[in-house]
Amino acid sequence: MSQTLTSTPKQDGFSMPPEWAQHKQTWMIWPERTDSWRLGAKPAQAAFVAVIKAIAGFEPVSVGVSAAQYANAYAQLSQANTKFNGKGEVRGVDWTFNAWGGLNGGLYFPWDRDDQVASKILGIEQLPRYRTEGFVLEGGAIHVDGEGTLLTTAECLLNANRNPHLSREQIEAMLREHLAIEKVLWLEDGIFNDETDGHVDNM
Repeated sequence: MSQTLTSTPKQDGFSMPPEWAQHKQTWMIWPERTDSWRLGAKPAQAAFVAVIKAIAGFEPVSVGVSAAQYANAYAQLSQANTKFNGKGEVRGVDWTFNAWGGLNGGLYFPWDRDDQVASKILGIEQLPRYRTEGFVLEGGAIHVDGEGTLLTTAECLLNANRNPHLSREQIEAMLREHLAIEKVLWLEDGIFNDETDGHVDNM
């Protein structure tokens, strides 16, 4: 179990880097759900294996796999030579996760185990953890440029199935404290009829 901090990342001098920043390793989740992936997820697994092997040529890759898929994933993923890059202390923000909407449009009920994933990864990596109990956010709902600006959609972050008890200004304040950003750019909508309620990463 990782250490849970009572401060915020901004107070401690931490910020969220952009996706293109140098980093130590990559984490991926093994595809298996047949209601999400066609043909028993086999084409998706083949694609993931190719991507994992390509990344592993440059940095370590950790793969989250269910117990039911462990033998299959292990058989498909061979050990690759890896090297590390990037330096610096890392901490993690464990946002509350309700599977893209909870009981109001969420997917894949129940999601209590999904909400444990960030904490488990931080425990495995032995990294300090910030927990935003009651504040729902998914990584795909935001993008940062590493220079103080965050991009998101009102369709997602202001949706009644995420944080209906908070105003736009209160949500911005949470993002500033936990990602150390200065400015939030709000797009009104994401892609039409998107099951994640307008994740900006889909655009």
